Amino acid sequence: MEFPRMKYARNWISIGGAAVTTLSAALFLIVFLLDALGFHTNPYIGIVVFLILPGFFIAGLVVIPIGMWFERRRQVSGRRPSKPTWPILDLNSPVARRTTMVVLVMTFLNVVIVSLAAYRGIEYMDSVQFCGQVCHTVMQPEYTAYQNGPHARVLCVQCHIGPGAPWFVKSKLSGVRQVFAVAAHTYSRPIPSPVTDLRPARDTCEQCHWPAFFHGDKVVTLREYAEDEANTESDTTLQLHIGGGGERADVGEGIHWHVNPGNNIRYWPTDDKRQVIGRVELTTPDGKRQAFTADGVTDAQLANIEPRTMDCIDCHNRPTHTFAASAAKAVDSAMADGFIATSLPYAKKEAVALLTAAYPTREQARDAIATGLTDFYRTKYPDVFAKDQAAVERAARSTEDLYDRNVFPDMNVTWGTYVNNIGHMDSPGCFRCHDGNHKTPDGQAIKQDCDLCHSFQ
Repeated sequence: MEFPRMKYARNWISIGGAAVTTLSAALFLIVFLLDALGFHTNPYIGIVVFLILPGFFIAGLVVIPIGMWFERRRQVSGRRPSKPTWPILDLNSPVARRTTMVVLVMTFLNVVIVSLAAYRGIEYMDSVQFCGQVCHTVMQPEYTAYQNGPHARVLCVQCHIGPGAPWFVKSKLSGVRQVFAVAAHTYSRPIPSPVTDLRPARDTCEQCHWPAFFHGDKVVTLREYAEDEANTESDTTLQLHIGGGGERADVGEGIHWHVNPGNNIRYWPTDDKRQVIGRVELTTPDGKRQAFTADGVTDAQLANIEPRTMDCIDCHNRPTHTFAASAAKAVDSAMADGFIATSLPYAKKEAVALLTAAYPTREQARDAIATGLTDFYRTKYPDVFAKDQAAVERAARSTEDLYDRNVFPDMNVTWGTYVNNIGHMDSPGCFRCHDGNHKTPDGQAIKQDCDLCHSFQ
């Protein structure tokens, strides 16, 4: 057997490429096996192993023939180049058979390694670990809220990308821009909301939540506590009309009438946060169209605004990245759930005061909150501290956790930074449209009746 070009592989460029490829392949396979066995947990190691090492592996393969090309040019320089010929392959020769088998086995291994790298690289980029932990400072608020939210067991990509290749490619191209922003520290603090390029909810949310079949009512009790010594409790019980319905608009009712498939609602926001709505347009199945314009808003003001078709996230705008509207609300929730004992005097007042104080770092905040609440009871209520020290310490830890979940100084995220459009107590929410000021030309207004959505019990 004769391979006239194999002699050109004996050069430092090709040998270096082969060394890079071999080393990259060995490291990749070792960490791949460790990952398969559950030993790999660091997100930054994942970037190196599943994204960078495969790049070196492929680069090494490319460098090998480049080195051979340069070596051939060097060897034939100064004399007439020989006529290009194909290698002569004679499988009757034992050497030829061994060489052929080596080439085939190495080619197969290369294909396997590249395929594993491509598969694991895509899987890694779709992981919760990659989304939430790689850009730690930037994504820490959103990742923390996600871990404590109702969709904590749903993969990020199921909501942010959804099924299909087009949105996957679009999201990864957007991710490249975000990587450069993180590297150059040019990202916004906090991350702007709403995200304007999210996939429509019908392709993501509605894979699990089907608004056509929402129905019935839900009873909710809201517990609030006064900032007095007894932490006086007040309860409000609401019967929420969840509603929904099928394709026919006449069977739609309750809150989810808005997303009834038979109705189409568009709106024109006049601010970047979609909190000020200039016009709302409703089209019913019979083709009837009504436009409700806010008082004082003109057609000229809306001419350059792109209307948005209403979907789930226009009300459920923080479906899993939810932050407490205020420190008082967060403490109310913790007390209602028993994490902060209502038997501790002034528990709400002291917890809110500690949570709303300014701290340079999260570490200093945790220390100040833990010692502040403990010292308060040790000095002001020594009998309470001596009798129920465990409750005091549990309250201190819980208050510390509330801060950790909601305040992130590095990203300028604090109480109320992100508005939640569910309801209307802590933000305009429903009243963005249901304010009595959006009217048709003949004076018909969008209804503001309380019993449209709930009734008190």
